[in-house]
This record gives sequence, structure tokens and C-alpha cells, in this order.
Amino acid sequence: MTYDLSIPPRPTSDGTRRANIRPGLHVRIVLKQDQPTGKLTEGIVKDILTNSPTHPHGIKVRLLSGQIGRVKEIMP
Repeated sequence: MTYDLSIPPRPTSDGTRRANIRPGLHVRIVLKQDQPTGKLTEGIVKDILTNSPTHPHGIKVRLLSGQIGRVKEIMP
């Protein structure tokens, strides 16, 4: 499922802090190829790939689908 950033996102937790991300969490990420457009892809976190506690563009994760990207929204 993909979303357009022109639609205002619902308020969610901060995807730039590793402490907020855990496997099984429902998130929206931006894939590398979608960075210019900002198109979001929704899924469930399988693995956390960023080792540092924070990242300004979002924590990098792998979804259950195998897609890799940076967390932009954490779904409620």
C-alpha cells in the first residue's frame, strides 16, 4: 500500500529515534527509489537496520515484505 505526502499524515511517534521502533510495529516508510517523490509504503517492521540511536531522515528498517526504507510514520 502506498500513500501520497500531499495528504497530511496523522500525528504519530517520531520515526527518527530507534527507541520508538520495534519488530512487529505498523509503519510507513519511504523507499530509496521513492525519496524524490516522498511516496510512502506501509508495512510491518521485521528488522531494524540502523544501529545508531537516532537518524535525521528516519530509522532504516526491513518490512515483512522485504522492502527496505526509512520510517516516516508510526501507525497508531
